[in-house]
Amino acid sequence: MFKAILIEGSRGDQQVSLKSVDEAQLPEGDVTVDVAYSTLNYKDGLAITGRAPIAKTYPMVPGIDLAGVVTESSNPDFKAGDEVVLNGWGVGEKHWGGLAQKARLSGDWLIPLQAPFTARQAMAIGTAGYTAMLCVIALEKHGVKPESGDILVTGATGGVGSVAVAILDRAELSEPGKPLARETWAGAVDVAGGQVLANVCAGMKYHGVVAACGLAAGMDFPATVAPFILRGVTLCGIDSVMAPKGDRVYAWKRLAEDLSPELLDSMITEVAFDDAIDAAGRLMDGKIRGRIVIPVAG
Repeated sequence: MFKAILIEGSRGDQQVSLKSVDEAQLPEGDVTVDVAYSTLNYKDGLAITGRAPIAKTYPMVPGIDLAGVVTESSNPDFKAGDEVVLNGWGVGEKHWGGLAQKARLSGDWLIPLQAPFTARQAMAIGTAGYTAMLCVIALEKHGVKPESGDILVTGATGGVGSVAVAILDRAELSEPGKPLARETWAGAVDVAGGQVLANVCAGMKYHGVVAACGLAAGMDFPATVAPFILRGVTLCGIDSVMAPKGDRVYAWKRLAEDLSPELLDSMITEVAFDDAIDAAGRLMDGKIRGRIVIPVAG
């Protein structure tokens, strides 16, 4: 038996509780992991509170991130005792996730824990930090360098934004603006979408690059083609959920090179496993900020 947050019922009529679950109920997979730490992301908050239809099947264990130790494996890439990390892949939505003391998963979704990070520090990074690194890599691939000029990060107090700022060394953008604004930024990491993203693109320098990875301000994009055809601006879409394994491994290696492990400790809000359900509601109400790390090991 192991403890897990379990979402039961049906869409629109779900019940969420922390309960003991028989290991026989774990879903299919070729790697079993003793989970040490998970996180509480915005998507997890939506799933637990039922404010959006995140869970695609019931019952569901939420948690899009996990870090832990392999206990059983028939996957050639992993053996018992290996420390591993998982981000995304529909875990916590279509497949039981990390807010449990055990997880059974496809080994293709896992990557080794990257030294010098501990499991706790890896979850301080989580999907948010890994996504931020993908954004920074995209800016670099398109020629943005430190000497290119200022980099804008929208939503800099959130998970992706705060890590992006830490890796890279706030303006009011939510109101409708001009199709072209003053050339201000050489690059940008945008987690907002909507009018914010439109204004970001309008304010880019010639050959500026925008890495877009979120939709906190909306899915619409009320922009014109002016920044793209008059200034050669590049808009890069960043998907972290289904990113290929090679991209993930490289992103985590770069995080180990570019992000101070000590800095992570200042970004962590640690919440006890028993309090995670309540914390999800507080997260959705804007009462918790930073990277929420959940120690789940028994």
